Amino acid sequence: MLLVKTRIGPSRVHGIGIFAAEFIPQGTVTWEYDPAFDTAYDEADIARMSPPARAQFRKYAYFDKELGRYVLCFDDLRFINHSADAPNISATPRRDVAARDIQEGEELLCDYTCFDDTYFAACASFLIADAQNKTAAHPDDAANGKQNQLA
Repeated sequence: MLLVKTRIGPSRVHGIGIFAAEFIPQGTVTWEYDPAFDTAYDEADIARMSPPARAQFRKYAYFDKELGRYVLCFDDLRFINHSADAPNISATPRRDVAARDIQEGEELLCDYTCFDDTYFAACASFLIADAQNKTAAHPDDAANGKQNQLA
């Protein structure tokens, strides 16, 4: 659950991003996993989803190794974008903390590999399947209403 004021908007990094709507001092906990808000799913739950829903889910969910489940954030944190070079959020599967002072209007960025080292491999599998035309939908395509034919 987000613990600081934020807004979403166009990102210079990718698509939609989440931005600070207030000054956030270094060390501030900005988000914390709350099972009352953030939902955890296992592989069986995901397999029951329609292909477009599954693609949308995988675009925004992350895998929590400790829980052994995929977590979908209830709030706008799902719009946080990746930056390996200049993250301003130190992210873990259960808590995010401001790595430095963050100015109002600044985009919140984290290094996805700090909390889910499977994310980029999963994205790559979508891209490979798309290239072979054997997937129902690539995560980005699902968000844009596009769908490939099943092989």
